[in-house]
Amino acid sequence: MIKLTIFVARNPALSFTEFDEYWRTKHRKIIEDTHEFNRHVKKYVQCHAVPSDTVFGSDSMYDGIAELWFSDIQAMTTAFDEPKYMEIIRPDELLFVDVEKCLSFVSEELPIL
Repeated sequence: MIKLTIFVARNPALSFTEFDEYWRTKHRKIIEDTHEFNRHVKKYVQCHAVPSDTVFGSDSMYDGIAELWFSDIQAMTTAFDEPKYMEIIRPDELLFVDVEKCLSFVSEELPIL
């Protein structure tokens, strides 16, 4: 199983609240409704930043993390090569995400506990 982790930075034109609500609702619905893309995805998780006074704080350059699992690299490549991804999902991402500031990482999970 392959996992794509994306550290997400919001579009600077949006407040955190606007970004958070859009990602949580409108973008989620677009992902759910775009079967040509999501049929390749085994699991999709949004991790939203929360205010924190702990040592970890909330002073991050990222506003959330997206995690997408695929059966293998080919499935991941196929998902992002889907025409509906470029037609529907990608333009929507540009409305709420600062793509230039995002960081993506492809990995294979090694469960420990």
